[in-house]
Formats: sequence, C-alpha cells, structure tokens
Amino acid sequence: MTANPTTPRTELLVCTTCRPADAPRDGPPAGQALFDQIEAALAFDQPADGAAAAAPRLRGIACLAACSRSCTVALQASGKACYVFGGLAADDDSLQAVLDVAGQHAASTDGMLAWAERPQRLRQGLLVRLPPLVHGAADGDLPT
Repeated sequence: MTANPTTPRTELLVCTTCRPADAPRDGPPAGQALFDQIEAALAFDQPADGAAAAAPRLRGIACLAACSRSCTVALQASGKACYVFGGLAADDDSLQAVLDVAGQHAASTDGMLAWAERPQRLRQGLLVRLPPLVHGAADGDLPT
C-alpha cells in the first residue's frame, strides 16, 4: 500500500462493540475480534523502509452507532471523503476487503472510492459516504 506523501493519512475506525443481534452477549464482541485481526495484519505488514505512513492509522471506537449493521468500519482523512461500511464479520474476507479499501482510500487524493474498484465484499454494505470537511471556506464556497 503506497500513498502520496502529500496526501493526509487515512484513519481506519473499527467499532469494537459491534456484535450481530443473534450473538451471545457474554462473549467478546465480533467488532473487537475484527479490530484485533486488522491490528495484527497491519503490524505484520509494516515496511522497514519508513513507508509506514502509507498504512492507515487504526483506532478502535466503542460505538459507531450502526448497531443494526454490525460489524462496522469507517475511513476518514482530512480533505477526503469519509466512508462507513457495515455488515462485516470477523473473518478473512472482511479483513482483506477492509485492508484493501483502506489502501485505496490512502492512495486517493480525495478519498473517493469508485464502486467498481472497491473489493467485492464492500460493493454492498456502504452505510454512508460523507463529503470532505472544508475548513475555512465561506458558506458560498462549499462544494455541492
């Protein structure tokens, strides 16, 4: 995964409290398991040449408020579109899809993720795409 050095670093948020509605409440949440899998994969995949800035910054979030669509992850970076995906699982398919789309977001200058270029697993399950924050723009200067 390579990012343009002038492109803001992508942050990957994972809801650590997500659990399918039919999952037992006494076990660890599936969202925490997905977070742990992503954390391990990112730690394993760190290049030794200092290119770690290309990897997304991972953050566990106690709740992304998409409980009916667990597990959920979000991608965000300053000046880039923000995406929230749901309906994921703590499995290899979801893990690889999340890592791949995080790489696409990191490599993009505007954060836009074309449907046809997203991993198959993430062509569905998009909960929201938000436009980038525009800091310091006058109301009339905001993009539509």
